[in-house]
Amino acid sequence: MIDKLIDKIKKTGAPIVVGLDPMMKFVPEHILKLAFEAKGETLDGAAEAVWLYNKEIIDKTYDLIPAVKPQIAMYEQFGIAGLMAFKKTVDYCKEKGLVVIGDVKRGDIGSTSEAYAAAHLGRVKVGNETYAGFDEDFATVNPYLGSDGIQPFINVCKEEKKGIFILVKTSNPSSGEFQDRLVKDADTERPLYEIVGEKVAEWGGQLIGVNGYSSVGAVVGATYPEQGRILRKLMPKTFILVPGYGAQGGKGKDLIHFFDDNRLGAIINSSRGIIAAYQNEKYEKFGALNFADASRQAVIDMIEDINQAFESAGK
Repeated sequence: MIDKLIDKIKKTGAPIVVGLDPMMKFVPEHILKLAFEAKGETLDGAAEAVWLYNKEIIDKTYDLIPAVKPQIAMYEQFGIAGLMAFKKTVDYCKEKGLVVIGDVKRGDIGSTSEAYAAAHLGRVKVGNETYAGFDEDFATVNPYLGSDGIQPFINVCKEEKKGIFILVKTSNPSSGEFQDRLVKDADTERPLYEIVGEKVAEWGGQLIGVNGYSSVGAVVGATYPEQGRILRKLMPKTFILVPGYGAQGGKGKDLIHFFDDNRLGAIINSSRGIIAAYQNEKYEKFGALNFADASRQAVIDMIEDINQAFESAGK
């Protein structure tokens, strides 16, 4: 699956992923009106609004980007109806040829981890038939229960030609409370995120693709560029999913060290900076009715920002 993602990045020239993380405060009034007229001011109505909002953004951006990353919590808050909107979004994105990274951050052990892996990346047997549940291409996974929680996902990735991104150094301000803690390792002390990064590189050796990168990737926040530099060296065959661009403060110039000399090795996520672009003063000229056009322009601007950073760095 990593080779499919790399091929899409090469084709679009855009090492970016759009985070489809809808919140009701992002959805324009005319979309809410349509959804509530059809389904009422209910969980079903909210889920319908989310779906209509997503669909228009996808329709306006799919030709520019290689991938999307729906965050499942934004859908789960609307219950079963929200999960149905999540599934419709996943399926529609795949119809448009996009790689789908399910941002689900699962982490458990044994049969529970196997079930999570089957739900999001694999298949489940029902009688004599097998069915894919949510059927994303990648899923995000929390490593802090150890190999017991990761290996079931890797097993499914091998069977289904899928991939995972494992949390290593996350973009949130308090990530250092645990991830930066110094851990005694042999005769030295190192931050925990370095030890996790090395373990991710080890796990990834099971799934190296033709481009030299593994389908076992890592999540490293754009807000920590120096840690990104260190982890890039520790994980030379690991593709890095980089959240934190835009709304969380990350800029193109901060991201160069996540990439190799071929402008590969990383994919940068922007969520509300793209999907809610029309609410940003920079794009207010588009207005709420043309919210998806504002999203398209935000994608174009993000691609330009990253390309300028590459050129400034001589890559």
